[in-house]
Amino acid sequence: MIQDYSKYTDDDQAVWKLLFERQMERLPGRASQAYMDGIIATGFPNVRIPDFERDLNPRLAPLTGWRVVAVPGLIGNREFFELMADRRFPATTWLRSRDQLDYLPEPDMFHDTFGHVPVLTNQAFCDFLAALSHIALRFVDHEEAIEMISRLYWYTVEFGLIREANGLRIYGGGILSSPGETIYSLESDVPKRIPYDVATLLQTPYIIDHFQEQYFVIDSYEQLYHSVPEIEATLEGLLVS
Repeated sequence: MIQDYSKYTDDDQAVWKLLFERQMERLPGRASQAYMDGIIATGFPNVRIPDFERDLNPRLAPLTGWRVVAVPGLIGNREFFELMADRRFPATTWLRSRDQLDYLPEPDMFHDTFGHVPVLTNQAFCDFLAALSHIALRFVDHEEAIEMISRLYWYTVEFGLIREANGLRIYGGGILSSPGETIYSLESDVPKRIPYDVATLLQTPYIIDHFQEQYFVIDSYEQLYHSVPEIEATLEGLLVS
């Protein structure tokens, strides 16, 4: 499908501007440096909805080879990982309404693009994501393996934290697009913050209907990429056990 930009109303554009400006008040000093650099590198428009083909892809593709592609919403595992193995990031084209500013039952375009696309300018993170997707396609029909891959995706791509020179920062798109969890993930005493460890993470279920009870902290995006062989070996062990 394509992003039909003509369908967006003036109110849609106003909602995007509100969401963007609200988050950009919170993210400096909380978002990872790769994310903040990516906002600039991708030329993310602040006062209007981004056009995937005119605004994002011409800047993103030359940097890391990734592109944003339109999808109708949540898609199946096989299609999802096939797209990302080909370095195409699926993003829905619908935007939340004014009465959904703080909670959505499923991801919208603000989450998919504002939350995720800026970090796709980081090569090590992109290489991790593509490698993980290739592994997922090997195990796409293995229920237990896919559950573990879902946990890995959840605790890194969606809700990951990174330790930088100036302290903990956010790189997970599920946090970066949420005003409440942006503050909670870094400043609340409630959740655990656990050093990234593949074996521990794969055995940690996640929750989808409220803020996370634990976050996994990486030291670098290279650490994620270098953990790929361990991920693959662990999943291969499921097939012979």
